[in-house]
Amino acid sequence: MTIAYLPGPPDDVPPYEPWAGEPEVLAEAAEAGRRAAAWIRSLPGPPAPSPVGTWLATTLPDVVDAATASLDPAQCDRMGPDGRLTEGTAGVDAETTSTLGIVPCVLSEADWLTPDQHIRLLAVASITTGIARLLADDPGTAILHGLVARMCATLDHATHPDTPGLATQFEHAVRHER
Repeated sequence: MTIAYLPGPPDDVPPYEPWAGEPEVLAEAAEAGRRAAAWIRSLPGPPAPSPVGTWLATTLPDVVDAATASLDPAQCDRMGPDGRLTEGTAGVDAETTSTLGIVPCVLSEADWLTPDQHIRLLAVASITTGIARLLADDPGTAILHGLVARMCATLDHATHPDTPGLATQFEHAVRHER
């Protein structure tokens, strides 16, 4: 569901008011992003220095961290004063979104990583992008119904599958959603 304001003078658009629990949800997303970035940095490097190895060790974790730390539900889809739909970004800039989008292409060159690590990196990029899209499309539902919390639990699981308690966090997020 997308929030669309009716066209009218810019003064007719009500000021953004945070959703109940928004600061906590955004803090949780930022922390999940920091954990995911730390996991990416912990991955083994290539046997010989390479641009892809450097990109995976520095650029990708920085982008995941920046994306989750910059989330802003106020930057959601809306109708502009001219009556045109403006697609929201949820605070994630186009360069960051683009960098997350090239992960599948870059991984084909990361032959020193295991298929499991490839899948987990794909999941991190997808989930990070998905959290921003959820907040841009419908921040109220994403925040109030636990969708962001659920995605954060999935992000944690993708980067730390053997950590006790993450399945419980995911189950809690699912119950909170209902």
